[in-house]
Amino acid sequence: MGFKPFGYKGLETGSREIVSHAVKQDKAALKRGAVSVQEPWDEKDDGGKVTFATVQTYGDTTHTFVERKGYDGLFLPGYKSPITKDCYLAKLPAGNLNFIDHVVGNQPENEMIHTEYSALRSIVVTNWEETIKMPINEPAPGKRKSQIQVSNLKERGMEFLTIPDTYYENLRARLKDAPITVTENLDVLQQLNILVDFDDKGYLLQIFTKPMQDRPTLFLEVIQRHNHQGFGAGNFKSLFKAIELDQERRGNLY
Repeated sequence: MGFKPFGYKGLETGSREIVSHAVKQDKAALKRGAVSVQEPWDEKDDGGKVTFATVQTYGDTTHTFVERKGYDGLFLPGYKSPITKDCYLAKLPAGNLNFIDHVVGNQPENEMIHTEYSALRSIVVTNWEETIKMPINEPAPGKRKSQIQVSNLKERGMEFLTIPDTYYENLRARLKDAPITVTENLDVLQQLNILVDFDDKGYLLQIFTKPMQDRPTLFLEVIQRHNHQGFGAGNFKSLFKAIELDQERRGNLY
């Protein structure tokens, strides 16, 4: 994703319990009614003090708040500069990602987005200032049992989901009557598998990576906004329909 290592914590830095690598790119590096999992605690080193607190969310997922006021260390207490340098990083194209737009949680089990065969419930939660946004998606029962700069990132080895051509056929038809104009070349967007969502005021571009772990529950989304503050809700149904149409053409939609 264009990130560069800038911090390391492990045996070499005196940590016998945790091995951790910190990465960054541009600005991206990482009480009300919350259930506390761990009361606030402090960690210190030569750079100062950092306060942490962990709260419960859904399932076994937790979020940790970090307050680093006055801390001028590398990243967090215990982190040092990476021991080894990757000589290939300087030769790779820049990722050009600016910041974390939102975090999405997927629940195993109430707004409904559906086609005849695929369905999804989605809700977005945010704080008052909208500095933290978390869409929570829940697969809903359907007829099917399962539903489940980009060129530079691909050159860096990032793999993205492949979008069927039928999605772009539907997109071009929808854009003919749309009140906005997508300035990017649709042929290029199709070639790069970039999705488009829009409303009366603007549009956004988004693309999803393939699962990043053996357990296919973590993936990243790259998003670019053009006067559009949504999360691609329009793409859920369009993408479902596109996949189903592709399956129908191959004769395996039941």
